[in-house]
Amino acid sequence: MTILLIEDEPLIARQLLKLVQQLEPSATIEGPLTSVQAVIDYLNVHRPDLIIADIQLADGVSFDAFGQLNLNVPIIFTTAYDEYAIRAFKLNSIDYLLKPIDPDELQTALAKYHRWQPSGTDFADQFKTFLSQLNGQSATPHYKRRFMAHQLRQIVSVSQELVACFIRDELIYLYTMTGQRLVTDYKTLDELDELADPAHFFRATRQCLVHLDAVAGYRPHHTGKVQVLLHPPNDQFELMVSKEKAAQFRQWFEG
Repeated sequence: MTILLIEDEPLIARQLLKLVQQLEPSATIEGPLTSVQAVIDYLNVHRPDLIIADIQLADGVSFDAFGQLNLNVPIIFTTAYDEYAIRAFKLNSIDYLLKPIDPDELQTALAKYHRWQPSGTDFADQFKTFLSQLNGQSATPHYKRRFMAHQLRQIVSVSQELVACFIRDELIYLYTMTGQRLVTDYKTLDELDELADPAHFFRATRQCLVHLDAVAGYRPHHTGKVQVLLHPPNDQFELMVSKEKAAQFRQWFEG
């Protein structure tokens, strides 16, 4: 049995690989693949028995890859979006798993695969139906609702409501509303800027992505810049929005 893992977040990829190795010790595990193009290149040559696939990848969504291929492989989807086409997932795939992935839920999904596998289910037809159901939704961006970070020796999930800001200081740090500073595995703030909902997050500077609920107000500066007042106050850094982005910030903050 060959299982292909598709996941572009290193923290989750390592966790998922470890879980699958524990639950399917005799399986050959390929990946994790991290991009749409890598998935297309792999599936043009190989046919795994099962795919465990994240939705949002570095260069698009995994549906983009599957839609280009005549795929007849069962898929377990993983997603951080608890409202992202859940009904369609349940109808047209083996299962879906919300991040952070629960070991018991993964075990249940794998057991479901083993029950269905002898039945010869035509997953290609199912997936075509699934993609057609998503056509009306594909133009709507889906943003992350939860972000993975390191806390001591654990990997934790932080909901967007609890994120005060992301700060780049060699590494990308996640600051919570309670003042905790957690390390993330994100490589750049540009990556996070694409994943975070712009209704809630604003790229205040090249080093900072701030959450709306963390902003208590702002103070105009004589240079035309805007000083962002954080709630609760954070003495570790002063947040200044450039003159060029000041109007955009005020519009975002004032709704």
